[in-house]
Amino acid sequence: MRKRTRQVSVGGVPIGGDSPVKIQSMTTTKTSDTEGTAAQIGRLEEAGCEIVRVAVADEADARAIAAVKGKIRIPLVADIHFSPRLAVLAVENGADKIRINPGNIGGEREIAYVADCVRAHHIPVRVGANTGSIEKEFLEKYGRSAEALVGSALYNVGILERHGVEDIVISVKASDVPLTTKAYALLSERTDYPLHVGVTEAGTTEAGIVKSAVGIGALLLNGIGDTIRVSLTDDPVREVYAAREILRACGLEKDYVEVVSCPTCGRCEWESMALAQKVTEFVRPYKKRLKVAVMGCVVNGPGEAKDADIGIAGGKGRCVLFRKGAPYKTVDADAAEREFFEELKGLLQDGKGDRSISE
Repeated sequence: MRKRTRQVSVGGVPIGGDSPVKIQSMTTTKTSDTEGTAAQIGRLEEAGCEIVRVAVADEADARAIAAVKGKIRIPLVADIHFSPRLAVLAVENGADKIRINPGNIGGEREIAYVADCVRAHHIPVRVGANTGSIEKEFLEKYGRSAEALVGSALYNVGILERHGVEDIVISVKASDVPLTTKAYALLSERTDYPLHVGVTEAGTTEAGIVKSAVGIGALLLNGIGDTIRVSLTDDPVREVYAAREILRACGLEKDYVEVVSCPTCGRCEWESMALAQKVTEFVRPYKKRLKVAVMGCVVNGPGEAKDADIGIAGGKGRCVLFRKGAPYKTVDADAAEREFFEELKGLLQDGKGDRSISE
């Protein structure tokens, strides 16, 4: 069971409490490139991103937030390092939330300056600690550890609380999965603020997805986490797709089409792998509770995927279409892909996303 945390609102999107786990990502554009940034955010939203973070490296980035906000529909978080002044400028230009890093934002005077601004504008703050910027006193006391991460984060949370800020989100990320999960478990014991979870600097696509799935998945299965981000050195849209799959695997995402497929073996006598990839790409934009199976052979296919709403399994020269494990049509292998997509489109008609059924 998921731990119940306090609820905060980010641009009208609830985090924590009874609200579902939210998917976040971050743009790779220069924020002052308002057209490019808004276009990328549009792609992220289409993929399923619910909250987006942008880098604020200078005054031009902070001032650009107002223009970007006018072109997007999801809440925008300003990512701040080193400069309290940029944090305030980002808030004044419409940021729905800011993220500050305990290791480089400054001391109590600087944090108080930020606190006064966010409190006046009624927006939340994420205290985002990571192993690369733990404050010196906590590193000296605990070393590079879960205790240091959590101690650094909660120390800064305490400063915000003393200055009247109540809408707070916390993260304690590391690139090491065991350290990340230990830190979040410890943090979850010590606070009821909502937690943003992820593995930082996870790496390139394949390695990053594996590390994120292990770390984020382990936390979610233990009831920890209110928002997630999969951090990849890749197109951030891939982060969102991976996050959706992690939520689905943990039983927390049921609103998108699920595709199941077997790994294939020597019994497979048709191009099931190619079809599985095509089906996966095709259904991604559709928001509908539907389970689709692409199985390599008819020996076990319908039985192994008997809970699928629609499925296909192949044999030598022939393929079988089935629903809930029951075969209902046999077609030539050469026509199997066309026949299957026609059937699939029919099931998707009542719940399509941004992609047209006629494609």
